[in-house]
Amino acid sequence: MPEANLSVLDQPLATCSNAPKTGFYRTGCCETGPEDAGRHTVCARMTEAFLHFSAAQGNDLVTPRPEFGFAGLKPGDRWCLCVLRWKEALEAEVAPPVFLRGTHKAALDFVTLEALKAHSLDSDVLN
Repeated sequence: MPEANLSVLDQPLATCSNAPKTGFYRTGCCETGPEDAGRHTVCARMTEAFLHFSAAQGNDLVTPRPEFGFAGLKPGDRWCLCVLRWKEALEAEVAPPVFLRGTHKAALDFVTLEALKAHSLDSDVLN
């Protein structure tokens, strides 16, 4: 069962993307639970730099995988990322921008709210 679905802003978790359908549970939200070993909690907008970085780390998010119902991602798509991959990208200075309202509170177990805010697309919540 998914954990309490609150965002890093302590508000109800907003949808990250329905096109493509994202999330560990493929609900469109970055929900997480005990089955989600990768902690797919960061709602991010894909960038070319991040997609190249992820592929170099062994996780090709661009190539379609129809056998898994995965069409592949392109820059501009929103996707629920594993929080530790986002953190690696942050350290490599290629972290994609995030939607705080769609980022699950569980991400805060691994990254700071300040780091997420520094890469936020939710301009109205930065003050």
